[in-house]
Amino acid sequence: QVQLQESGPGLVKPSQTLSLTCTVSGAPITSNGYFWSWIRQPPGKGLEWMGAMDSGGSIYYSPSLKSRTSISRDRSKNQFTLQLRAVTPEDTAVYYCGAGKVLHTTIFDYRGQGTQVTVSS
Repeated sequence: QVQLQESGPGLVKPSQTLSLTCTVSGAPITSNGYFWSWIRQPPGKGLEWMGAMDSGGSIYYSPSLKSRTSISRDRSKNQFTLQLRAVTPEDTAVYYCGAGKVLHTTIFDYRGQGTQVTVSS
């Protein structure tokens, strides 16, 4: 069974860089056909797709976040990471990592439980 687990700081100060890691077990992140994705849900709002990496390492970003977002992976640890630069309080959200065979979706075959990130001074 594929399992994903997000980790990272729960509190980030404005203007800093948010870094989150998704640790995957049960399948290699190089598995053909899968997109390894990040989404988020701000309080009182819907899910927002942020970006994804496919099994070959190609990366796809939401146009609205592309200038501030980086996604990378560590195959030796079977992890992929999200960096969001220059955060503001509007970036406060529950952040999820997920895996599925469709790009640009907030519905996944497998998803982590999510991690709360608050941006505040």
